[in-house]
Amino acid sequence: MKQHNLKKRFVDAVVISDVHLGTYGCHAKELLRYLKSIKTKKLILNGDIIDMWQFSKRYFPGSHMKVLKYILTMVTKKTKVYYITGNHDEMLRKFAGYKMGSLEIINKLVFEHDGKKTWIFHGDVFDVTMQHSKWLAKLGSIGYDILIVLNKLVNFISEKMGHGKLSFSKKIKNSVKKAVSYVNDFEQLTADIAIANKYDHVICGHVHQPQKKLMRNNHGQVIYLNSGDWVENLTALELKDGEWSIYTYMEGGFPSFINNSDNETQISNNKELFNDLVVELSNVLKIDK
Repeated sequence: MKQHNLKKRFVDAVVISDVHLGTYGCHAKELLRYLKSIKTKKLILNGDIIDMWQFSKRYFPGSHMKVLKYILTMVTKKTKVYYITGNHDEMLRKFAGYKMGSLEIINKLVFEHDGKKTWIFHGDVFDVTMQHSKWLAKLGSIGYDILIVLNKLVNFISEKMGHGKLSFSKKIKNSVKKAVSYVNDFEQLTADIAIANKYDHVICGHVHQPQKKLMRNNHGQVIYLNSGDWVENLTALELKDGEWSIYTYMEGGFPSFINNSDNETQISNNKELFNDLVVELSNVLKIDK
């Protein structure tokens, strides 16, 4: 194998959100390939990484557990990992401020890079449904997961017939004016608060809509970004040379050693992988001491 194939891309910081580990729609294998293809100083997990609303012992595949294990491996290698809590993993909010090695659980993050301030939070705080009808939000989440499963089945048949992939949820969101209006209102409210606090960038997740755009009001301007998700869009935000950009996962866009790495260690079941995860956690605790 040629040496250049072994090089990872270096980025200053990475933001991923809305992975929803533990659900049928999660693209854990693709996320693992992406994480293995980069080297970064900061990994910012911006909420809904583990879907605790729908968590079930009956469904947590090895590929999902491998993502958690690899993130812990990054912690042992001194990558600064921030876990920002979201609504689907809100149970972790009571641990906000907890640090373990280079891993920290927080509710929001502000950091400076090249003299510019970036404000990062999940975004569910602006969701009216979350504030007043959480049961409705949870019901919608289950429906969304079912829709994603059906979408996978339809896409499998569609590709076999030589047609392209479709996204049911994107078509529904784009065709329903209220959904489009909600996202626009969400973006504007986020931007207004960021401008009032004199941030240069504001980054959210939650709405599963990858985005980067300059937003203005009468008091100033801010660059609004959204990291998207790893259910439909398979996107992340990357900071390099002082600029944030949207990364979109492309099948086959990785060196061969990354694509084949999932097969290097055969793990028979989740129990074995869980034990492996405990070892990584122990290593983190040693670092913390």
